[in-house]
Amino acid sequence: MSAAVAWKSSGSRAVSAQERPRLMLFTSLPILWNETPDLAATLRADAPPHWARRALEARYTLVARDTLLAPPLDARFLLLAQPRPLAPQENVALDDWVRAGGRLLLFADPMLTADSTYALGDRRRPQDIVLLSPILARWGLELRFDEDQPAGEHDAARESAGAALPVNLPGQFAPRPGGHDARCAIVREGLVARCRIGRGRALIVADAALFEPSDADGKRAAVLDSLLEDAFAG
Repeated sequence: MSAAVAWKSSGSRAVSAQERPRLMLFTSLPILWNETPDLAATLRADAPPHWARRALEARYTLVARDTLLAPPLDARFLLLAQPRPLAPQENVALDDWVRAGGRLLLFADPMLTADSTYALGDRRRPQDIVLLSPILARWGLELRFDEDQPAGEHDAARESAGAALPVNLPGQFAPRPGGHDARCAIVREGLVARCRIGRGRALIVADAALFEPSDADGKRAAVLDSLLEDAFAG
């Protein structure tokens, strides 16, 4: 069974381990670990996992990445969620991988609003301001930020078939000249860019408030499911 078929046939149920396609995850957000002040608390076996980890592991075999270089990108699906700044070689590797047929879901937040246990300057702290201008420019995009917009989480504009996406101080994509074999449609009032890049695709969201740690009613997981299907299915 192909990865796309496995996704489409799963519906709302969790698929078996044999069916799960591999999903590479590269993030500075505390999705795979608990953000705690000491190592002992981080390693506690009874600490509840992040809701996004549960949602992802229900359908994918997660492959944690802290670099895009070695080992090389060797799965079809990649989730970048508020990543650290990429080295020049990582930008090249990411661009090559997408152009060869990779599917990317990228959350790029210009002003992360989530609270963190770690102080400013601590390397364990999530990336507060995403720095991805080189790769976005390569794909013909510019990420802008309106400093005068009001703070506070709210649902972004819907598409006709899209889920309501929670955002807080989001960015806005704008086209810029120089995209190399990349065709991007900017939707949801600039919040989302859908790009065809060579033989691959990228769905890029200019906010990461979706990954706030609390999801008692499951709405955030449902939105993430919708975005994953949009980015990876078909």
